[in-house]
Amino acid sequence: MAYVSKEDKAKLAPSIRAVLKKYNMKGTISVRHHSTLVVKVRQGAIDFGSNVIDVNTYWIHEHYKGKAKAFLTELLEAMKGPDFFDHSDLMTDYFHRSHYTDIRIGTWDKPYALAN
Repeated sequence: MAYVSKEDKAKLAPSIRAVLKKYNMKGTISVRHHSTLVVKVRQGAIDFGSNVIDVNTYWIHEHYKGKAKAFLTELLEAMKGPDFFDHSDLMTDYFHRSHYTDIRIGTWDKPYALAN
């Protein structure tokens, strides 16, 4: 069963913030339903083509290019951290992973702001 605590978030936060800083991005880190680590990117210098996106973390390499792809790939790895595991087996309906990850570019009430 996926579980991420506030302590896990605090342990992963420095590496997540380092990736945000490296790409000159601003965002927030939170935990949703004790199972999902969420990063909401609020502002930055990367043009994603839209100001509100729910990033499909399984298709980053196919849906993004250039700097956006590099940023999202590094961010996802930082969110997973060194203790991440996924022993899920979809064929037998068995889900066992350390935690889920969710990346959002902007939100409906606070769209992503492209900074130059």
